[in-house]
Amino acid sequence: MTQSYLEAVAANKGALAVTVVVPAKDEAENLPILLNEIEAALSGHSFEVIVIDDGSSDGTDIVLQDYAATHDWLRPVRHETSCGQSCAVRTGVLHARGDVVATIDGDGENNPAYIPDLLDALKKAGPTVALAAGQRLGRKASLAKRYASKFANKLRGGILKDNTRDSGCGLKALRREVFLQLPYFDSWHRFLPALVIREGYGVTHIDVQDRERRHGTSKYGIFDRALVGVLDLFGVWWLRRRRKKIPQVRPLT
Repeated sequence: MTQSYLEAVAANKGALAVTVVVPAKDEAENLPILLNEIEAALSGHSFEVIVIDDGSSDGTDIVLQDYAATHDWLRPVRHETSCGQSCAVRTGVLHARGDVVATIDGDGENNPAYIPDLLDALKKAGPTVALAAGQRLGRKASLAKRYASKFANKLRGGILKDNTRDSGCGLKALRREVFLQLPYFDSWHRFLPALVIREGYGVTHIDVQDRERRHGTSKYGIFDRALVGVLDLFGVWWLRRRRKKIPQVRPLT
């Protein structure tokens, strides 16, 4: 039987299998449910969860402090003012102790049960692949949002050639050392496949089922990020164009 990524790390006592990074803004009602699901998905394995409270005003910080008091694998941190999802993810990566970082949105629409599948896909793909990305099926967003997302993904894929159907899915697993090499900018979390490819690594994908949000409302509209998204798209295209060669490095001694 092939050993899974989590089983392999568990065999190495003291190793940390994964850091799960959860960006969250005003998700006080959703987070306890999501954290329970993450614990169940990774039961029996070494892991930590970093939730980044991105300037919430609904008591998310209190909920996280109370939860952390009885769950030592939770490491909550807070942005005093909202800095956006990309910045929250980056803060989590900088604080992470795991060799692999898994990301998942804090609204509960992503199912943590897929995290072990992402980790296994990354292990199976080998060291030349740095990112395992979820691609959503059965989107629960409004019809208008689904069409807007489909158009944006087609445009992005056509320009960046990143072979990714759905770059906006929050479920991803990425080798931390590669995560730290990526150029940072706001909204960078939507372009991770292209940025990973720019560094000379491959990307693998798994299909994941989308879920309904249990509480609260989405923080994103259709038009509030459209113009920024187009500008970012051409910015990433420029970055890809400016990376002419990936060095093949070998020691001489």
